[in-house]
Amino acid sequence: MPASSASAQDLRRLASGLATVLPALHRALDRRLAQDFPHPKLPEGQRALLRLVGERDGITVRAAAEALLMKPNNVSASVSQLADQGLLERRGDPADRRVAHLHLTAEARHRLDLVGDLMNGYLTEALRVLSDGDLDALGSALGALNAVTHRVHPAAG
Repeated sequence: MPASSASAQDLRRLASGLATVLPALHRALDRRLAQDFPHPKLPEGQRALLRLVGERDGITVRAAAEALLMKPNNVSASVSQLADQGLLERRGDPADRRVAHLHLTAEARHRLDLVGDLMNGYLTEALRVLSDGDLDALGSALGALNAVTHRVHPAAG
């Protein structure tokens, strides 16, 4: 894919806009979720770990730490806390007892599904008021945003 012909100034403006709007959107969604989610809010690192395990059932602690850009001992501590809350299972590897594979519990899956439903509802509600042109622009931007995410953090996604 050829590099963009955008000016350095245009790229800086776009980068600044993304760095401002994406965290603001995340905070807005997080606040709405805090109002409607009937369970205690988990720290962001634990939520990210649950999402990752939901996507990669059986992932190891080490692989999870690499994907989340966290230290393995911090992930291990989160695993212990989530296991104590009944949200995560740690299963030993039959070939190497030092390795643990992570699996969501049914309760964690239920909570992740509920979070997904709530988030999709909030975003669908917000998208309904946009013009067709804005919706097309957002749809076209999704691929580019995923590409940017993978350039910033190749293990993301």
